[in-house]
Amino acid sequence: MPPSYQVAQRQLFQYPQEKPSSRSSYPTFLSFQDSALLQLKWAWRGLHDAFRWNVVFSVVANDPEIRANIYKSFLLNTLSLTSVYAFDLLLQPLVHDQQKWLHRNIEWFYQILWLLPVVGLSFYLNMTWCSVIAKQTYTLQHGTRAAAQSQPATYTGILNALATSAYRGVMVFTSVTVSFGLRNIPFIGPAIGFLFICWVDAYYCFEFVWIARGLSLSRRIRHLEERWAYYFAFGLPSAAVCMWGSALANGALFALVYPVYIILAMHARPVPLDPYNPSPQVTNSTDNETIRHPSPLVPIRLPIFAPVMWLNDLIIKALSVGGGSTKASGSRRSRALSDPTESIEEGSTSAIPLRIVRPASGRINIGRRKID
Repeated sequence: MPPSYQVAQRQLFQYPQEKPSSRSSYPTFLSFQDSALLQLKWAWRGLHDAFRWNVVFSVVANDPEIRANIYKSFLLNTLSLTSVYAFDLLLQPLVHDQQKWLHRNIEWFYQILWLLPVVGLSFYLNMTWCSVIAKQTYTLQHGTRAAAQSQPATYTGILNALATSAYRGVMVFTSVTVSFGLRNIPFIGPAIGFLFICWVDAYYCFEFVWIARGLSLSRRIRHLEERWAYYFAFGLPSAAVCMWGSALANGALFALVYPVYIILAMHARPVPLDPYNPSPQVTNSTDNETIRHPSPLVPIRLPIFAPVMWLNDLIIKALSVGGGSTKASGSRRSRALSDPTESIEEGSTSAIPLRIVRPASGRINIGRRKID
C-alpha cells in the first residue's frame, strides 16, 4: 500500500473527542436492601418521637398555661368517655330485650339529648384549648416574636384563620368518610383503614406545626407523603388506642390524647430531610455531589391523601357553584368564593420562613408523578 494512501486515510478518519459519557448522567440508585433499611430506620425514628413522654412531662410541668389547658381537656374528654361507656356498660344491659317503646328507644334519646351535645361541645372546646397549647409550645421553642409573626393579629389574618378552620372541618369530614369507606372493603378493609388512620392522626398532630411554619396544604400533604414511613410510625400509637370502641368512643379517646401528641409533634424531627437523596455518602468531593435515589422498588411518595383531596375538591366545587344563571357567572362566583381558601393553602399569607431542602440539580422523578 503506498505511503501517500495511508496518510490520506489517517487524515480522513479522526477519532471523536472525548466527551462526558452518558453513563455519568445516569441516575444512581441505592440497593433495595439499603432503601428498605432506611425506611425501617425512619419508621423507628417516628415511633421513638411518639413515645418521648419525658418531653411532655417537662413542658407541662414548666408552663402553667399549657398545664391548665391540658387539665381542662383531660376533664372534659373524660366526661365524654364516661358518658359513652355509661350507656354501653350500664343502661344498655338494663333495657336489653325490653318490649316497651320507651325502653326500646332509650338509646336514641340518650344519644340525641345528652351524648351528642357533650361530644360536640368537647370537640369544639378541645380544638380551642389545643390551639392555645400549640401556640404556647411553639412560643417556648421559637420565642414570642416568631409566634406573633406566625398568626398576625390583623383583619386579613383573622379571615385567613377562619377560612383555614372551615377548610380543616371539611378535611376532617372527608378523612372520616374515606376511613369508613376503606373499612368496608371485604377482607382487607379493616387493615387498610387502620393504616390510613395512622397517617391521618399524624397529619393532625403536625398540622399546627406546619401552619405555623407557613406550609400550604399541598406542601403539607407532599411533606407527609414523601416521609410516609416516619409519619405512619408516629401515628401508630394514637391509632392503636382509638380503634377498639364505637365511633364516638374512639373520637373521645383521640381527643383525650391529642394535646399530648401536639406537644410531641412540636419537638419531633421528621426524617429524611431530602427523600430523593436520603443517604449521601461523603467520601470525596465527587461522591458528595452524586445524588443517590432510593431504589425504584421502594416508593418515595405514597398518594395517601389522594381520595381525601379529591373529595375536598368536590365539596368545595359544590359549595362554590350555585345561584349562577350562566356557566360563566357560575365560574366567576366559584372562583370568587374559593379565592380565600386557595390563597391560604397556597401559602400567600405571612408566615415564618422554614428551611427546606431544595431538590438538587439533575434530580429525576421516580414512580408516580408529583401532584402539588
